[in-house]
Amino acid sequence: MGGIGKTALALEAAHQACSEGWFPGGTLFVDLRGYDDNPVTADQAVLALLDALHVRGADLPNTSVRQYDTYRTLLTERRERMLLILDNASDPSQFLPLLPGTNHHRVIITSRDRPDSLPVRLVDLETLDPAESVALITRALHDADDRDDRPAREPDALRELTDLCCHLPLALQISAAMLRRRRRRGIASLVADIHKIGNPTLALDGGNLGTDQYGRSLALRPVLEESYRRLPRDQGRLLRLLSLAPSADTSTEAAAALAGLDEGEVLHLLESLAATHLVTEGWNEDGGSGSAARWRLHDLVRAFGVGVVAGDAGLRVEGEVARERMLGFYLRWARAADDRLRWLPGKAEPERFADRGEALAWLDGERAGLVGAVSWAQEERYADTAVRLALCLAEYLQWRRYFDDGITVFDEAREAAHRAGDSLGEAGAWNNLGLALRQAGQVDEAIEVLTCTRDLFQAAGDSLGEAGAWNNLGLALREVGRVDEAIEAHTRARDVYQTVGDRQGEATAWNHLGIALREVGRVDEAIEALTRARDVYQTVGDRQGEGMAWNNLGLALEQAGRVEEAIEAYGEDLVICRKFEDWYGAGLSLDNLAEAHEAAHRPADARAAYLQAADAYTQANAPTEAATARARAESLP
Repeated sequence: MGGIGKTALALEAAHQACSEGWFPGGTLFVDLRGYDDNPVTADQAVLALLDALHVRGADLPNTSVRQYDTYRTLLTERRERMLLILDNASDPSQFLPLLPGTNHHRVIITSRDRPDSLPVRLVDLETLDPAESVALITRALHDADDRDDRPAREPDALRELTDLCCHLPLALQISAAMLRRRRRRGIASLVADIHKIGNPTLALDGGNLGTDQYGRSLALRPVLEESYRRLPRDQGRLLRLLSLAPSADTSTEAAAALAGLDEGEVLHLLESLAATHLVTEGWNEDGGSGSAARWRLHDLVRAFGVGVVAGDAGLRVEGEVARERMLGFYLRWARAADDRLRWLPGKAEPERFADRGEALAWLDGERAGLVGAVSWAQEERYADTAVRLALCLAEYLQWRRYFDDGITVFDEAREAAHRAGDSLGEAGAWNNLGLALRQAGQVDEAIEVLTCTRDLFQAAGDSLGEAGAWNNLGLALREVGRVDEAIEAHTRARDVYQTVGDRQGEATAWNHLGIALREVGRVDEAIEALTRARDVYQTVGDRQGEGMAWNNLGLALEQAGRVEEAIEAYGEDLVICRKFEDWYGAGLSLDNLAEAHEAAHRPADARAAYLQAADAYTQANAPTEAATARARAESLP
């Protein structure tokens, strides 16, 4: 893309190659100015090249055909190898007539557009990594004044500045020039100014900083404007809409929904934008066909697109309609994926997703966009749909243990539902927020939130919601040691579920009640409650619930001294966890199995179970638990 440092890299490579003696015939350089208003044509460039080869005046042929003939003849006859740099080409017609016609010499061409139709070797340039970005600005300041110690004094501000520049070399050079101009002020002052303006492409407009060592203007926005202006209308529209997407990374089907096009049309446009380096193509496993294309906008291109839309009333309307389409797309398929995750035998088959694996793969691929789209709930136009989308993500975010995402999503949904006067939506968001807070270790906050949840459901007359809130509140109370209160909460939940005839909810309440009873030493009652939970889960066909009940029943049996029965129970849970790829649940079961083997004086079996637990926890993104399991394995003989 523009500003990535193509010319700088080409020239640095040329200098190094010449210093190594690779090109004893020297180098030729032409700036084709392909993205200016009046690009250099091949006919104009060949005159400059002939002049560099000392063909001028009376020796210069008077027709372009003869000029090209002379140019190629000179290169063919030249025994000493040369390097030709054709810089900043926007179209093959600018450079094809200038190629030497012999493989004796070498050519470097720089461009913002990929010449896919030509058999040339392509080298795509990416942004710098964070450490390189810091080094670039540091060196630029020290080269100007070796007493400039701001990078050493303000390392955090410097790293933040490079992040705001999105590690684009041109933006970094502009920032360095701006810091040189304000040499009496700290790096933090520039960071603050960029934040105040809000859009880095506006903040880094150069401020009449002049040109760099290659004669290029130190201004970012014109580079982006030139690239955008050259796009065909349909590509320009898609680029603008992609800048409004909820995340910088977008799948092909999500882009199609955003643009209101079919996937074939949008794929063609995305590939064309990728050829101009305005989007970057990536891939992720999709769990179905093997891989799915994803498309990423560079953050500065994204900010530029947002600015273009903001500055035009018609484009703002276009963008609002596009975002509504995308929200509808996300809601439809998130609901279908959620239905699949919660599906039990006898229920209607959800659309699209044939099994849990497909649903989870889609949710994994779209996670950043889904979470980002919920933030649109802050805007009244999208609030209702965004709140419903958040509720569809609860099971998934809990399953994958993305608790921070859950806190963000449900807090946004809670506020939006409250503003809209949607009491049930607000209560549902409170409930899921409480669950996420508890699982993230913020248990006191979770108790406060879940108490409010219970009260909201009671006030709304929603018995099922109230029962769920009692259940979740009991879990949080138990975690802070208020087990007697937890037993009361789970008992209330069980009773309400029984009253409304929700067998699955009843099983969940029995399960949690059994855990709490075991913790206060009422082991026989716990075994009875957990057996009831297991049986009811089996009756309704909830295999995952059944697995949890088996695991908890094993703990109670082990506490009662019935170790062999406990080992059998853990084995039943492990089979179910592996079937559903519940790796965290598998880790818990294997941990418990290892402890049971230790109690039965079988250290080798215990060690093997701990090591398997560590592997399962690693797959579940639970590194702390994995490390603990490995340490326990190593402690055994």
